Amino acid sequence: MVFVNASAQSIPENQIPGYNFPKVKSSITMPVTIPLSEISNLINASVKDLIYQDDSYTDNNNDQFKVKVWKTRPIRLVGGTEQNILIEVPLKIWAEKGIGTLGVYTYQNTTFETVMSFSTTLHVQNNWTVKTATEPNGFRWMVKPVLEFGRIRVPITGLVEKSLIEQQQKFSKTIDQQLAAQLNFQQYAVIAWNVFSNPFNISEEYKTWLKVTPISVKMTPLKFYGNQLNTNLGIDVYSETFTGNQPASSQPVKTAASFSFVPSASDRFLLQTTANIPFTEATEIARNLFLNKEYEIRGSAVKIKDIKVYGVDNRVMIEADTEGYVNGKAFISGIPIYDESKKKIVLSDTKFNLRTANILQKTATLLFRSRIVKMIENEYGIPTQELENSSKKSIEDAFNKDYYKGLKMRGTVFNLKPGQILMNPYGITAVIDTSASLKLVLSGI
Repeated sequence: MVFVNASAQSIPENQIPGYNFPKVKSSITMPVTIPLSEISNLINASVKDLIYQDDSYTDNNNDQFKVKVWKTRPIRLVGGTEQNILIEVPLKIWAEKGIGTLGVYTYQNTTFETVMSFSTTLHVQNNWTVKTATEPNGFRWMVKPVLEFGRIRVPITGLVEKSLIEQQQKFSKTIDQQLAAQLNFQQYAVIAWNVFSNPFNISEEYKTWLKVTPISVKMTPLKFYGNQLNTNLGIDVYSETFTGNQPASSQPVKTAASFSFVPSASDRFLLQTTANIPFTEATEIARNLFLNKEYEIRGSAVKIKDIKVYGVDNRVMIEADTEGYVNGKAFISGIPIYDESKKKIVLSDTKFNLRTANILQKTATLLFRSRIVKMIENEYGIPTQELENSSKKSIEDAFNKDYYKGLKMRGTVFNLKPGQILMNPYGITAVIDTSASLKLVLSGI
C-alpha cells in the first residue's frame, strides 16, 4: 500500500486516518535459476583429482595390470535435450601391463586420455526433495590404449574399460548425492515464505503498511535453458493494507509445506493502495474554478465571493458564499465517486440547500439551484491523474528494492485506478485498485 498526498500540505502525523482494508488474494512468483556451473563446482570440489588407482599386478586373477585414473580438467555439466543433464568427466589414464610366462614378465606402460560421460534425469518431489538418476553414458576415446612390446601390439582397452565401468557406477552415486544436496528447493521456499513475516513499511510519513501472508506454494516443472536450470515458485498470498500502527508480524517457518505442480505460475499481484486528498486541497481546487466568477440569472448576476469544501458524514459539502441577485450561502453536497472518463473524483447524488434573505421569486430560486448544481456537477472534480502517477511510482519504488541479502524484489505496475472513495475528518481517501507483477529473484544465496 502507498499513501500519497495530492499537495504539499500534509496531514498532521497524529491525525492520519487509520484503515484496515479487506484481504486481497493474489500471487507472487519467485524465479529460481541455478547455473549448472555452480553445481559443477560443487561436484568438482567433492571429487579428488586421483579418481582410481590399482597398484597390484596380482589382483584380478593375476592380471599383471596396474592403472591410475586422474581428472584432468573440471567436470562439466550441460543441459540435455530431454530435461536431463549431460555430465562429462575428462580423464588421464596411466596403465602398465606385463607379458610373460612362468613368473617372468616384461612390462610396458602408456598414458592416454578419454572422456567419461553420464546422463542425469531430475525429478522434484512435492516434499521439495530432488531425486536424480545418473546413468553411465560410455567413454569417448581420443586414441584407444595400446601397449607395444617390440613388434607386438597389445590392446588394453578391455582391461581399462573394465576398471572404468566399475568406477563409473560408483561415480554415478556420488553425482546423485551431490545433486540432491545442491538442488535443495526447500531452502528457497522457506526463504520466500519468510520474506513476508514482517509487514513492509511503505511510507513512514503516512504510517502505511503492506502485510503479505503466504497461503500455499506451487512449482513449475524444471527446465533447462543453455547452461542453467530454471523453475518458478508460485506463492499464493493474501495482501492486506494498513494505515496507522504497524500490524503484528507473522511467525517465520522453518520448513515449507508440500507444494503442487502447475504448468505455469501467475505473477499478478493484487493490492489496494490509497491516495489522500486533504480538504484544504479540495477547497483550493474549488477556489481556482469558481471564486469571483459571476453567473447570469434572469438578467441579473450572482457572484461567488467565497467557497470552501469539507466533509459531513459520507458526503462532500461545498459551501459557497454568494452576492448579487442571490445573497447568502449555498450548500451543495454529494457522494464522491471516481469518474474514469474524466479521471476525476466527482460528486453524485447531489443535494442543495440555500440560506438567504433576499430571494424575491420562487422561480429565481429554482433557476439558481439548477444553475449552481449543474455547474458543480459538470465543472467541479478532483483530478486523479497525478495521484495515479504518484501511486504507481511509489509502488514500483517499494517493489524494486533489495530487502534481504541475496533476495531481490522486482515489480511492475500494469493497471491502477481509483475504486472506492472514503471520507475521513481531514479529507478524501481514494482506494486505488492495483494490479502488478511481483517477483522475488534469488542471487548469491
